Amino acid sequence: MLSVESLASQMAAAEPWPENASLYQLPTDDQILLSDAASCLAVQTFLKMCNLPVLVVFRSSAESMSPSGKVPFIHAGNHVVSELGPIVQFVRAKGHSLSESLNEQEKAEMKAYMELVNNSLLTAELYILWCDKNVSSLISRPRYGSPFPFPLDTILARQKQREIVRRMKAVGWAEKTREQVHDEVDQSCRALSQRLGNHKYFFGSPTELDALVFGHLYSLLTTDIPGYSIPEIIRNYPNLTNFCKNIDTHFFLQSNTSKV
Repeated sequence: MLSVESLASQMAAAEPWPENASLYQLPTDDQILLSDAASCLAVQTFLKMCNLPVLVVFRSSAESMSPSGKVPFIHAGNHVVSELGPIVQFVRAKGHSLSESLNEQEKAEMKAYMELVNNSLLTAELYILWCDKNVSSLISRPRYGSPFPFPLDTILARQKQREIVRRMKAVGWAEKTREQVHDEVDQSCRALSQRLGNHKYFFGSPTELDALVFGHLYSLLTTDIPGYSIPEIIRNYPNLTNFCKNIDTHFFLQSNTSKV
């Protein structure tokens, strides 16, 4: 008997990629926060690397519309799939894989580096947004609550903050200092820089790792965070900044001008 997951994969594979596929995310001007912007950019980059067209739709309610409660999510045919990992699996079921040519050892290595990005860079982004009192009061809570009327805006923003702080406590990040966060980011960048070396991509050609790393590094490089020098840390690794410039130029820009 087929499992629900196997049946879903077979159903997805039987349908071609729809021309009207949509990617839903939060509005960038006044609502989306650094961590969500990085995740959305990672998925957009992955789909571009797969040469799969998608219409980006901005909705203030995208988080509550998502099956996992997180952005981004895609609506493709009869399927709604959220977050990079499940989206990669969904796309693979349709016959599009960026990492198919990797051997088992390389796939394991790719997975380890993706976990590094999520456990370090994403966690640092969440810490800065919700554990730093200055950033959370000036930026995170106002932007997160912006679509809602008072007092719902304040209630939901504080509820989100409590959720993230509990998560940071569970992984030992809640009491870190700013310097320790900088050190964590620096160690991750050093590891990524050493793995990338002089190559254009981490495994010779684009993979989901490249999309994930670009999403987070580009977002950190182009976001002004009061009291933090993370862009300067990343720029200490020229091959990482060149990596971001190359992907930005190749997949997103019509000119050679990059924000990085």
